[in-house]
Amino acid sequence: MTSPVLQTVALACERDLRLLFENLELRLASGDMVQISGPNGSGKTSLLRLLAGLMQPTDGQVLLNGQPLTEQRSELARNLLWIGHAAGIKDLLTPEENLSWLCALHHPAEREAIWQALAAVGLRGFEDVPCHSLSAGQQRRVALARLYLDSPPLWILDEPFTALDKQGVAQLEEHLAGHCERGGLVVLTTHHTLSRMPAGYRDIDLGKWAV
Repeated sequence: MTSPVLQTVALACERDLRLLFENLELRLASGDMVQISGPNGSGKTSLLRLLAGLMQPTDGQVLLNGQPLTEQRSELARNLLWIGHAAGIKDLLTPEENLSWLCALHHPAEREAIWQALAAVGLRGFEDVPCHSLSAGQQRRVALARLYLDSPPLWILDEPFTALDKQGVAQLEEHLAGHCERGGLVVLTTHHTLSRMPAGYRDIDLGKWAV
């Protein structure tokens, strides 16, 4: 069996004095595309944030390559690309400036690579336009352009298809599947029904661990 990149051990999460799930056991390996599903309020986004090290669990732990996530902050930062439900970009910056800023700490990108990434998401010609002038869908694509740069192997994505048109959805599906087929790992939530799934795709219904 392939060693897991991410693993949860007896994981529990409480929000607003309500226990969302407990005793969650997951093993996520290279090549997997894991869709976290479940009813509203089941803790899907909370689980993604736990896996990304953005929250602390109520109980249990998350392991990265077999070691506690809490002991590997720098390793996680080098290996993780997190895109939340919000675009997470700065309105006053241009798409090029946003990507340069977002990538600067762990994965600096050259200007040519940034422009190529923006072209890949349909934003050729918008490189120098302030993001507050872009539509919601275009702002979302600025954030998603990070997936087309020299990015880490682990992608954790909360509703990545939000505000994308049909063509953008199909392109992103293909790119996510390709990342997994090249040995990457994708963990995502989405209300969109996927039509392009790699061999390592699986759906995990968080409702099964609801309390």
